[in-house]
Amino acid sequence: MSFYDLSKEEREKLAGGIYKKILSGLSSGSGNYIHNVFADTDTYIRKTAYLAVGKIFSAEKNQRKNILGALDVLLLSNDFRVRQTAINAAGEIGKTDFNEIEGIMEKGLFDEHHSPRNAVIGSLKKMGEKNPLPVVKFAARFIHHPDKEIRREICHGLELRGRTHPEEILPLLQELEFDPETRVKNTLVHVIGQISYKEGCLGKVIRSLRGWKNAEIVAGAISEIISVHDRYKNFAVMTQNEAKKYIEKNF
Repeated sequence: MSFYDLSKEEREKLAGGIYKKILSGLSSGSGNYIHNVFADTDTYIRKTAYLAVGKIFSAEKNQRKNILGALDVLLLSNDFRVRQTAINAAGEIGKTDFNEIEGIMEKGLFDEHHSPRNAVIGSLKKMGEKNPLPVVKFAARFIHHPDKEIRREICHGLELRGRTHPEEILPLLQELEFDPETRVKNTLVHVIGQISYKEGCLGKVIRSLRGWKNAEIVAGAISEIISVHDRYKNFAVMTQNEAKKYIEKNF
């Protein structure tokens, strides 16, 4: 039976049990339960587990050293799900204490499996939203990395912060405007679209794009911005037609 086959009351009871068992494992020095729950094939069980680790880190300061040590060990697991969940747990910690888990994020960027690497992207998004300064500094370290997938992951990881503070990440994104790799360029255009439709964002994005030199990327970004204002019309502050008119007037 999967997590969401359970009733709300049963899910809450299960989540409470996972929290207590993880805390017990940390206290006793036994990592068996943590490894097993991080390896669960149910995505939502794993999510419940990594959220529990984040809560324990916040609530039980005497367990912080044990948690960080456990995550370092879990990153060595042969099971990609365990490594993925360890990175997601580190992402919860990094919302407030990025310096403690920066090394975990760096290791995750180079994981051989795509799932842990995707967990880094997701973690950078949620950490960047809550704790932007160290995350943007981290991203700047890798924005020109020789591996195209690293550059793509870093670009994608900046997205959520950009939806509220595009001015903080646009200079970093601009460094990718002449990237030779199609996957990186496509992600760049995607992120520009994603940071354009919230309140106060379109003007900042358009002002930045006026200074970009790669006409192909700029044209693709403008097209994506217009498309996003239709695809996300229930969430966009402007209609697609209003966005078009704004761009025509200001670009």
